[in-house]
Parts: sequence; structure tokens; C-alpha cells
Amino acid sequence: METRIDEIAERIYRISTFVPEIAPPAGFTFNQFLVDAEEPLIFHTGMRSLFPAVSEAVGRVLPVERLRWVTFGHVEADECGAMNEFLAAAPHARVAHNTLGCLVSLNDLADRPPVPMDDGEVLDLGGRQVRRRVRNINTAHVPHGWEARVLFEEQTRTLFCGDLFTHLGNGPAVTDADLVESALESEGLFRQTSCLTAAATALRSLAELRPRTLAVMHGSSFHGDGAAALTALADGLEERFGPESGFVGLPSALAGPHP
Repeated sequence: METRIDEIAERIYRISTFVPEIAPPAGFTFNQFLVDAEEPLIFHTGMRSLFPAVSEAVGRVLPVERLRWVTFGHVEADECGAMNEFLAAAPHARVAHNTLGCLVSLNDLADRPPVPMDDGEVLDLGGRQVRRRVRNINTAHVPHGWEARVLFEEQTRTLFCGDLFTHLGNGPAVTDADLVESALESEGLFRQTSCLTAAATALRSLAELRPRTLAVMHGSSFHGDGAAALTALADGLEERFGPESGFVGLPSALAGPHP
């Protein structure tokens, strides 16, 4: 496996590990995002097995022990598997997640009490020259998970969108190319989205933020008209997979063979 780190927006770094054995021959990336601020934040931790590689990559930007916030989109191994490893390496770090996620999972799973965030609540990361603020936006069941959410960094207008726009391959760290078609193909393969109606509604709501960069967990990040990309993905999901009654029965390649 290869782990690389690239700056995708001002002082926002994508840490990416390519795993060719997943979904061959294209392969699959697992990405984390580091915000270098007065109170540094990481979005996604990766699985526990990736902690040595991910923490080493963080260390190329700043000492791991300086991390102040450990965050992620929802409770899942690739999102927060190494949560407690990061808490151990960074003695002043706290997990910050939405209130529901803290209540149903993280109050028990995290080695230190997590910080609950309400929908729309802002976490101030500080900064003398450039002040960083990330906003919590709840997206229940989008793409999956009761406690799902995204973060929006207001200064660079970067949307940490988790599993939204998931696609295969080991492309560039950030691209201005259209990701919608590849994301729809991946949805057809993995069937990760829980509710078609909720997904389309959430995507159109997120488009109102008019993000400039979409920090994608699996695949390349996107820089450009984020509102148009989010709206196009909502339209594409409805056109390709609607109606809802048919969508719920579609199988996932991860579930094994189906009769």
C-alpha cells in the first residue's frame, strides 16, 4: 500500500492510501484530511491498521501530539477505527461529533469523553492570520448511518463530504473533472446509500453552501463549482436509481452473490 499527502486547499491536506486489492483492477483509496490550524483537526482516522502510515503522514505537516480535534462523518472502521490511537498519541485531542453520534456510540467507544455538536454548530480552530471555523451539518442516513454528518470549513469553503462522491481508482489528489458519473457507477456497485429521497434532499441542501472544494473520502477530491456537482449527483441518483421502492432492493457487491 502507498500513502501520500497533498495540499488540496490552503493548509488542508489529503492523506491517501491506495489499496489495489479492493475493487480490482481499479483499486480503492482511503482518505483522511488534516486542517493545519491553531487547533489542528483531522477528519477521518482510517482503520487501526492504517494508523502508522496516517500518523506518519500527519507528522510531515505537524507533530501528531499537536492534534486538538479528531472528527469523522459517521461511526465506521474506515472513518474512526484509529480514533483511540490518535487520542493516545495526542494527549490534548478530543473527538468532536454530532450529539446523536455521541449518545448512541462515542460516549462508550472513545477513550476520552467526546464533544457533542448540534446541527449548524461551529468549531473554532483559531488562527492569528487565517481563522479556521468548521461547521457541523447533520445528514442522517446520508449516505448511510443514523449519526451521519459532514463538516464545512468556512474560510476555504471546503466541504468534508465523507462517502459522498465515492469512486474507484487512484486518481489525482484533487481534480476539476466531473466526478458524478464515476460516483454513480460506484453507487451501482456498492449500494452504500441508505435512502434515495434523503440523499437527494441532503445533496441539494449542501449545494446551498456553494463549496469550492469537495474533500472526498474515497477517490479524488474536487475543486470547482461544488454546488453544481452536488446538484448533479442528486439528479443522477434520482434518474438512475429511482423510484425509492426499487432502490431499496438493489444489492451490494460487498454483500456477496445473490440468487
